[in-house]
Amino acid sequence: MTTTSQPSTQHVGVRPLLKVSAVRKYFPVTRGIVFQKRVGDVQAVDDVDLEVYPGETVGLVGETGCGKSTLARVITKLHEATAGTLEFDGEDYTHYSRKQMRPLRRQMQIIFQDPYASLNPRKTVGSIIGDPFRIHRIVAKDRIKGSVQELMERVGLSPEHYNRYPHEFSGGQRQRVGVARALALTPRLIVCDEPVSALDVSIQAQILNLIEDLQTEFNLTYLFIAHDLSVVRHVSDRIVVMYLGKIAEIAPQADVYRDPKHPYTATLLSAVPIPDPELAKARRRIILQGDVPSPINPPSGCRFNPRCPRAQFPICATEEPLLREVGPGHTVACHFPLADAGDLIEDSRRRAGSDSPLPTPPAV
Repeated sequence: MTTTSQPSTQHVGVRPLLKVSAVRKYFPVTRGIVFQKRVGDVQAVDDVDLEVYPGETVGLVGETGCGKSTLARVITKLHEATAGTLEFDGEDYTHYSRKQMRPLRRQMQIIFQDPYASLNPRKTVGSIIGDPFRIHRIVAKDRIKGSVQELMERVGLSPEHYNRYPHEFSGGQRQRVGVARALALTPRLIVCDEPVSALDVSIQAQILNLIEDLQTEFNLTYLFIAHDLSVVRHVSDRIVVMYLGKIAEIAPQADVYRDPKHPYTATLLSAVPIPDPELAKARRRIILQGDVPSPINPPSGCRFNPRCPRAQFPICATEEPLLREVGPGHTVACHFPLADAGDLIEDSRRRAGSDSPLPTPPAV
């Protein structure tokens, strides 16, 4: 069953820069060494719809293993989609070959999560940042070094370090190299795949500020992927919450933090660390029961139903909830969306004390 979402009122009549429709990415599970037999699939991304509009930052959040990075790689054609369609500025590139993708790669780039693994240790930083210029031939050979040094200075690196190798830089500096490489072709869309999760907290703020400054200067559009809601809060205009390969909620940033509608979103927010010990002590955390199901054999119906304090049977276990609008630009895939986060805390306490299904809560 495909989930559907509606554009927010501010985007009505505006064509999305990136449109993902009913996209799936399944990885085959095989058994045997010589004669391999396909015994199942890892359903990493399953029927995802997503729209990203020009100039905005969309934050994509969820816990580890929910399919965020896989979706990023499908969007940038580093993985081929199993099903669905991908459109960039109205152009369907789902089945493009590598040769056909080359012009599109000038407009779509990715910043990888691990700055220690995403840079070739045998190449100098100048060569790494200059590769896009050489591959796409948009800068004359005798001007590449000057263009690379300008980029290095723009992202906070010393142009004098042009001939250094990645191992001579710190983690934050390496990520700046990754940002410079993604920026080289002046793309319109940059997919940021957890660009700060491998960095120290003090360095995270510097990279986030850099990314924001570059967006203003170059009119960039970001799909910003993270598992840390406190990071996404500061950079996103809209937030998309994923759980086990599916989208659970899409909403403007302020609405997600002020008034989450999906039980999983409210649970994630309750786990965000609070630096003030007194406030942290007073906060009521939501503790989920059980473990995340396997994407090889996901639950039927709503994928969150085995852990959801508000799950009602049989509807939550048999009928997959579609994304439906509960406010301006705010859509949620839940049969019983929250009226207030306090409802979930109460449901969580009652369920923890009983294994029997809860009474049906009122729908919002």
